[in-house]
Amino acid sequence: MTMRTIALTVLLAFVATSAHAIAGGPPVATPTTPTAPTTSTPKEPQVYNESADANVDVAAALARAKKNHTRVLIQWGANWCGWCKWLHKTCKDDRDIARELSNEYEVVLVDVGRFDKHQDLMANFLADAKKQGIPYLTVLDENGVVLVNQESGSLEKPADAAVKGHDTAAVLAFLQKYQVPTLVAETVLADGLAKAKAEGKLVFLHFGAPWCGWCHRLEDWMATPAVAAILSKAFVDVKIDTDRMTGGEAMLKTHSDGKSGGIPWCEFINAEGKALVNSNGPDGNIGFPAQTAEITWFGEMLKKSGAKLSTEDQAALQLSLAASSKKK
Repeated sequence: MTMRTIALTVLLAFVATSAHAIAGGPPVATPTTPTAPTTSTPKEPQVYNESADANVDVAAALARAKKNHTRVLIQWGANWCGWCKWLHKTCKDDRDIARELSNEYEVVLVDVGRFDKHQDLMANFLADAKKQGIPYLTVLDENGVVLVNQESGSLEKPADAAVKGHDTAAVLAFLQKYQVPTLVAETVLADGLAKAKAEGKLVFLHFGAPWCGWCHRLEDWMATPAVAAILSKAFVDVKIDTDRMTGGEAMLKTHSDGKSGGIPWCEFINAEGKALVNSNGPDGNIGFPAQTAEITWFGEMLKKSGAKLSTEDQAALQLSLAASSKKK
């Protein structure tokens, strides 16, 4: 097509469009070549982190279990394994199982690849997943001792079930069987008081629950090596779980005189069980001290309790709280 032909074509099209518009009709649309809709299949999220170092993950889970008095549940599996994904989904979607895992277990998903990854860790825990198939479960106590190795076939629904998958009742029963025995709050506190008396220290009593984010912030701060080193000079750490310990909620009401204002709630007491000072400051419960006024009251708690900490140590704790708050 020549330039003259193109020009003539454009002119005729313009005249025709103008005449149509003048006559009151709608403008003529310029023909276009339809384009096929683009479709993309969303990538299925991976259940197992294929680049994770399971040795590191299990060690971290054991540290959490020791602090929280929980178990460690290792689920050996792989992203190519449909039953592994089904079990993970069951644990996530079933309300009772999800709560049990959140409260009582530190869960670690370990990718075994094509049974060519983390074989040393499996051997260490005597987990015969290669022979019995995946998903495969191992439960450890807080010291890393194997409590049970469990194939998952017995946790599945019957073969003739209308919908395949795992039996939620069987999974929950398995988890409940191996969870930590329920502790009694009064016994936990009594043990802490006895230790404080033997070591000439005070008790740092704090109340929390698995679902409480601020409680975890406080506990994580207290577990920081530099902070733990200072606190251990003057305090025995006693945590009362208001959800998981028998009498935990009642103890909180008693110690706070029903005025805790929520959790975390803390109290410094001497070895005879006498309350010295608590976290109810001028503006109410400081919880995890994050604001300036809250950190200031925590400093006052240290002073009022007579804790055997130097001025430098007390200042270091307050500076650590301020730094921790800035990171969030």
